[in-house]
Amino acid sequence: MVEPRHHQRTRDADGPDTAAPFFRLAELPPGPERDRLRQDVIAAWLPMAERISLRFRKSGESPADLRQVAALALVHAVDRFDPRLGFAFESFAIPTINGELKRHVRDHVWSLHIPRRDQELRAAVRTARTRLEQRRAGSAVTAAELAAETGLTDEEVRRGLDADGVHHMLSLDHPVAGAEELPLAETLGHVDRALDLVVDRQTLKPLLDALPEREKYVLYWRFFGNLTQKQIGARLGVSQMQISRILSRTCARLRQQLLAAA
Repeated sequence: MVEPRHHQRTRDADGPDTAAPFFRLAELPPGPERDRLRQDVIAAWLPMAERISLRFRKSGESPADLRQVAALALVHAVDRFDPRLGFAFESFAIPTINGELKRHVRDHVWSLHIPRRDQELRAAVRTARTRLEQRRAGSAVTAAELAAETGLTDEEVRRGLDADGVHHMLSLDHPVAGAEELPLAETLGHVDRALDLVVDRQTLKPLLDALPEREKYVLYWRFFGNLTQKQIGARLGVSQMQISRILSRTCARLRQQLLAAA
């Protein structure tokens, strides 16, 4: 089969001329000869795949992994390319390799998984911030300026900025600026005083269950219903003084039982 002339003209001047081998691959049946020719074509274009992988060197992924992803994408491109369509191989391979590298970075590099839309907003905001900083000699850029530059809403810019912070996860040992060089772990969370009462509450529960019904009602209405002693006495038909004695006696007994169980 004769190679079309326009295929030769569209070949990248920096790329290898593999038009004839591709036509030969399309004609050969499966077998050793086709396998050898296929390997030769892949080897000829492998430097291009490695150059494309360098564009993602700041993504946080290791160069070796990026090269591997690019090489695998090149293999897929070689196997799927049909030279009879009349366009150059690189016009098909470059988008294929770029797409695989972008998917790899999106799916494997992020420390935390965030929605695809937020990743897109992050990319738009980062690109706009770089442009603005270059125009203004590196001075700080505001969210309003980013919104005007990107055409995004203030909320979308905020989401893009927030997403930028989760691309890489900080170690808990990472020193925090402005916190006397404390490790990040020392600045997270707070003391929950309620946790100190968990054991007491669990110990108290069976003691409350064992109280007579009248004492249960008095404690419930006083400490959970926020009723006064006089209001509780009116409900039970007794005086406020009797309610006071019931509360004092019951609380004292519960305290003794708690101390004995400690």
